[in-house]
Amino acid sequence: MQMDKIITRAFNVCEWFSKVVYVNILWLLFTLAGIVLLGIMPATVALFTVVRKWTMSETEEPIFQTFFQTYKKEFLSANFLGIVLVAIGAFLVYDLRLVLSLGGNLQVLLGVPLLIIISCYLLTLLYLFPVYVNFELRFLHYFKYAFYISILNLHTTIFMLVVLLFYCVFLSFLPGFIPFISVSVISIVIMFGATIAIQRIAKKQEKYNQELNSSSNIR
Repeated sequence: MQMDKIITRAFNVCEWFSKVVYVNILWLLFTLAGIVLLGIMPATVALFTVVRKWTMSETEEPIFQTFFQTYKKEFLSANFLGIVLVAIGAFLVYDLRLVLSLGGNLQVLLGVPLLIIISCYLLTLLYLFPVYVNFELRFLHYFKYAFYISILNLHTTIFMLVVLLFYCVFLSFLPGFIPFISVSVISIVIMFGATIAIQRIAKKQEKYNQELNSSSNIR
């Protein structure tokens, strides 16, 4: 009986690992299919859509079908999102280089608020894809919600960043894993943390609504 449990667990681990590798390879192939620049954003959205289903215990959903359908559906929207992200990132990098070229007190005066803005951009980017695949929102609201979630769940955000940092260190020592599990594992870590954060906010909102209804009934 004990041996059967060990075999079953080993099989489940191998099956899970094969899914992680498979979806990572799909991400690479579909990114290349879009000549990288046009493929990376819809492929990333498709990847996060698949991982979202895993976090919701929908593990029996066909991976390729989900990935391909999402890739086609979100191709234009995801690329528009990518253009906006790249434009903002390029603008911030340009500003940073400009500030670094300055000297003295002016560099500090302009550098501190710029670093705060860059930090906000990176925090928003961390939660942007989970928000994008979880909600149907107006375009600018994706950025707003992603930023709010990152700030309201700082401990979860810090935990995610620490895990991602250690994972990047792991890949630096074992670069042979990069083509097989790099992006998929990163998306799993981000989606797992984001799901916890989103659920926590939803529970707080539900509790607040209940308290609000209770106070209304009393009046």
